[in-house]
Amino acid sequence: MSVETVLAKTETPSTVPIDMPPMDMPVIELQPMALLEAALFLAKEPYSSRKLSQLAGLPEGTKTRQLIRELNKWYDQDQSAFCIVEVAEGFQLRTRPEFASWLVRMQEVPSAVRLSNPAMETLTVIAYQQPVLRAEVERIRGVQCGDLIRQLLDQGLVKTAGRSKELGRPILYGTTQKFLRVFGLGGLDDLPALDPSSSLPLEVFSDTGCFVKK
Repeated sequence: MSVETVLAKTETPSTVPIDMPPMDMPVIELQPMALLEAALFLAKEPYSSRKLSQLAGLPEGTKTRQLIRELNKWYDQDQSAFCIVEVAEGFQLRTRPEFASWLVRMQEVPSAVRLSNPAMETLTVIAYQQPVLRAEVERIRGVQCGDLIRQLLDQGLVKTAGRSKELGRPILYGTTQKFLRVFGLGGLDDLPALDPSSSLPLEVFSDTGCFVKK
């Protein structure tokens, strides 16, 4: 059942108080907040503030962002296992990173993306240089990258991003929405800054949720 189907069956009374733990927020905000939380709980991918506003019956995205901040404040106060993160140009309800080592014991939890060092280095070049030609990736790395790019395509971390105007119109490559979700990035503007005097390092993603296989 989709998020839209569930929320469509939910009536939205204007001033019905809901029994919840005391919070520093008006009671009238609780019902829209509950709808927003339900939408985030059921969503399988990040939703934009505009989409969440439509699902929760809120007038605008700015109001949605305010309620998300209030929800996160509530989760913090309640020491909840959950938090709402801005990722892949949208918002998503996630478990906190400190629970990762415990959750991986559960068979139902999806396996983390695992990349070899060469694959991570290839992905890093594509992320920072996109849209980029395979030839340029290979020039930067100094080795053939065809198989690695195919692996990244199969994993959904890289996509074709059109064709170059150069002779033969070779394929350009870029990163995907899944790439943003896996590495916890709101958008490409959130990529860690690089030292202009250095090469593209593997460590730029060292603090993300992607496991690097040595």
